Amino acid sequence: MAGYLPITKEEFIQQNIEQLDFVYVIADAYVDHPSFGHAIISRVLEAHGYTVGIISQPDWKDDTSIRVLGKPRLAFLVNGGNMDSMVNHYYVSKKHREVDAYTPGGEMGKRPDHATIVYSNLIRRTYKDVPIIIGGIEASLRRMAHYDYWSDSFKRSILLDSGADLISYGMGEKSIVEIADALNSGMAVSDMTFIRGTVFKTKNTDLFYDEIMLPSYDDMKADKTLYAKSFKSQYDNTDPFTGKILVEPYPNGVFVVQNPPSEPLTMEEMDDVYALPYMRSYHPSYEERGGVPAIAEIQFSLISNRGCFGGCNFCALTFHQGRTIQVRSHASIIEEAKKIIRHPQFKGYIHDVGGPTANFRHPSCQKQLQYGVCKNKQCLFPKPCQNLYVDHSDYLELLRKLRSLEGVKKVFVRSGIRFDYLLADADDTFFRELVEHHISGQLKVAPEHISDKVLCRMGKPENAVYERFIKRYERLNKQMGKNQFVVPYLMSSHPGSTLKEAIELAEYLRDIGYMPQQVQDFYPTPSTMSTVMYYTGIDPRDGKEVYVVKNPHEKAMQRALIQYRNPANYDLVYEALMKAGREDLIGFDKKCLIRPRRGAGGSMQKQNSAQGKHAKPANSKAARPYKKKKTIRNIHAKKQK
Repeated sequence: MAGYLPITKEEFIQQNIEQLDFVYVIADAYVDHPSFGHAIISRVLEAHGYTVGIISQPDWKDDTSIRVLGKPRLAFLVNGGNMDSMVNHYYVSKKHREVDAYTPGGEMGKRPDHATIVYSNLIRRTYKDVPIIIGGIEASLRRMAHYDYWSDSFKRSILLDSGADLISYGMGEKSIVEIADALNSGMAVSDMTFIRGTVFKTKNTDLFYDEIMLPSYDDMKADKTLYAKSFKSQYDNTDPFTGKILVEPYPNGVFVVQNPPSEPLTMEEMDDVYALPYMRSYHPSYEERGGVPAIAEIQFSLISNRGCFGGCNFCALTFHQGRTIQVRSHASIIEEAKKIIRHPQFKGYIHDVGGPTANFRHPSCQKQLQYGVCKNKQCLFPKPCQNLYVDHSDYLELLRKLRSLEGVKKVFVRSGIRFDYLLADADDTFFRELVEHHISGQLKVAPEHISDKVLCRMGKPENAVYERFIKRYERLNKQMGKNQFVVPYLMSSHPGSTLKEAIELAEYLRDIGYMPQQVQDFYPTPSTMSTVMYYTGIDPRDGKEVYVVKNPHEKAMQRALIQYRNPANYDLVYEALMKAGREDLIGFDKKCLIRPRRGAGGSMQKQNSAQGKHAKPANSKAARPYKKKKTIRNIHAKKQK
C-alpha cells in the first residue's frame, strides 16, 4: 500500500526489497501516526536506511502467523501495544473489557494476555537464531522484577520470560538506531552490553562496572521489604545524567543488567522525529472493519512535549519517559497543525496541544540538563522547589500562534494541566487566556483526593492548593462572563486510604454539590511507586507501613462513597458509615449523606427504596446532585448531561 510500511511479502517485493531488515510484531493495529510507538520506531529506522515490515496482531495460536514476512535480516522487534496488554484487557476489577480501541472495529480478543512474552516465544519457536528486541510500554515497565496485579504474583524481568535478547526501554529512538547499526556491522546481539536505554542478560560479571547491585529476585520474592528498597534504587536511577547501571541477580548465575537511560532528545531531534513521513492514519485495510477507534482521540491533536516532573506515585511516566521535559519547536508543531488543517474531516478544532502534562514546556530547573534531576527531592511535592523555574510564556506563545492559523476555530487544551505549577506562576496571563480561549466548557484536572494523608502517599499537593486553584478559576470565569466547569478526576482505594479518608472525600463532594459520573479505583500497574505500596504495604520513599485496601468489598465501599447519591450504592454506603462509626451521616440533616432505612432488615429496593425521596430513580430530580449557589463547582449542569 503506497506510503505505508509493508504488511505483506507482496508489498515489500513490489518495493524491490528482497529481505526486510526488521520485522516489527505489534499488539495494536498498524496506525502510522506519531502517537503510536511502533510508527515512530519504524519511521526512525527507515530514516536511517533500514527496511521495516509490520505484523499486526498475529494469531498467537498459529505459528505460521509469524512467518508472513519471512525471516528478517537483522532482528524481530516486538511491542505489546500503546497500553500494557493486561490493562488493555481488564478493568481494575479484573473483569474483561468489552472494547479494544487499538484494534480494528474495537474488537476485543485480538491480542493475548502478556502480549510481549507470547509474541516473543512464538518467534523463538519459529526462528531459533534471529535476535529479538522488545520495547514499548509493556516491556519498559516490566524490565526488572515486578509485581503483577492480575496474577497477584511477583514476576521476573520480562527479558527472561520472553526469551528476548534485549529490551529497549523508554521512548527508544536513540537506542534502536544504535542497536540497528551494531547488528548491521555484524556484531552479535550478545555483545551489545553498552547501549544506553537497554537491558541485557548475562552470566559474565566483567560486563558491568560501577554498578548498583539490587537484591536478588529470590530474596525479593521471599521478603517484600527488599523489593521496596530495590524499587527505590531503581526510581532514583531513572535520570540519564545521574543514573547508574543496575544489576538484578537471578538463580544459576544469571544477571539482568539495566544500562542508564538514553539521553533526552534535543529540540532538533524531536522535530526530526515528528517530521518523518507518517501517513497519519490507520492502514487502509482496516476500513472495511470500521477503522481503529483510537485514531479519534489523536487525529486532530498535537504532541508538544515529553516527560513529566510532576512525580505522581501512581503514574509510570518517571519509569518510561523520565522527569526531564523534552519539547518540539513551535515551527515543528505549526507545520503539523497545517497538515491537520488540510485533512478533509477537520472541522476547525484542534483537540489538544500537550503531552503527559500540557503546561510543562521546559525543564523544571536550570541545573537539570547538566546535573540531572534530584534523586531524593521532587520538583512539586510536597511544595514547589525553591529552584523551580515557572514560566508559561513559551506555551502561551505557541497557543497564540496556533489559534491564529487560517482554518482554526478553536485550540483546546485537554491534556492534564498541573494546577499547582499553574498557581506557582506569578504572572496569570496564561491562566487568563486558558480560561478565555482554550477550554471546551470543561477543564479536566486531577486533584485525585482531598485527604492530605492520602495525597501524601500519591505524591500530590495538599488539598488547600486545589482549593486555591478553584477559587481563582471561578474568579476568572466570572470576570470573563463565562460559565465553564471543572471536572475533577478522583481516585478511590489508593494506598493510605481507609474508610475514614473515603468518607472525608464523600463529605467534600456533598459540600460542593457534585457526584462524579465515573470513579477510578486505584489500578496497580507495573513499576509505579503506588503499586509497590499496594504489594508490599510499605512506602519505598520512607520505609513506613501504609494501609492498603485489597478486600474487594471494602474497595467497593470506598468507591460507593464517592457516588453516595446513587441509589444503587445505598447499602454499601450505609455499611461503610456504620463500620466507620459515622452514624451521624445517616439522617435527615443537610449534612447527612444518606437517609435512614425504614423498618428493620431488607434491602433498599425491598423497602420502597428505603431512603424515601432520596432513592428516586437516577433520572429523577432528587437523584441528581443538589444545587447550591450557581458556581462552576456544580458541574452536573446542562453541559454534563
